[in-house]
Amino acid sequence: MAQVETVRHEHPDINSGWLRPAVFGAMDGLVSNFALITGVVGGTGGTDSDAVVLAGVAGLAAGAFSMAAGEYTSVASQSEYAAAEVAKERAEIIDDPVGETAELTAMWVEKGIEPEAARSMAEQVHRDVDRAVAVHAMEELGVDPADLPSPWVAALASFGSFAAGAAVPLTPYLVGADHVWPALVLTLGALFACGAVVAQVTIRAWWWSGLRQMLLGGAAAAVTYAFGLLVGASVG
Repeated sequence: MAQVETVRHEHPDINSGWLRPAVFGAMDGLVSNFALITGVVGGTGGTDSDAVVLAGVAGLAAGAFSMAAGEYTSVASQSEYAAAEVAKERAEIIDDPVGETAELTAMWVEKGIEPEAARSMAEQVHRDVDRAVAVHAMEELGVDPADLPSPWVAALASFGSFAAGAAVPLTPYLVGADHVWPALVLTLGALFACGAVVAQVTIRAWWWSGLRQMLLGGAAAAVTYAFGLLVGASVG
């Protein structure tokens, strides 16, 4: 008999709670701090590197801590809400096992499983309360009770990635640059690279994703530079 080759492949952990804040943090750090720097350059005419460095360092620190705090609160609230719903589901399974078994059977029948097979599967699942809770949570809530996102992981990922992104446009000034062009080139290149990397886990072409991110970041910096010019002219 011909042997059937087993097809095996692995997926990345998309529920760990670090990917979204890390990607968002890096992008936000690049765009927001570069925009802040260009705004200060526009307001000072590009003649005060010390002001640019001060603004860049302050923007890095403020943004990183703000992102971390926001991500922690957001993910903690989401996880606590999911945990509360899972606890409610557990209580319902304990109080009404027959009704919950019928509910699970109906959900599987709607997905195309034969009624007898669906009923047998649901009854087997409900032989263990913890297993029943896990299955109902996935089917009804779309969450795994044993793998809820960690707010600390999200906060640390957001803090580190924002700081890394925000450091890119600031670095040329820290090593002695007295003009915005080195920061511009470095930041646009980093934005393109980030967009291209993100495309590896999406359906977008790498060059399209990179170009889109570079153009959006450049537009944000240009608008902030214009605001800096206006404010600088009005207070000068």
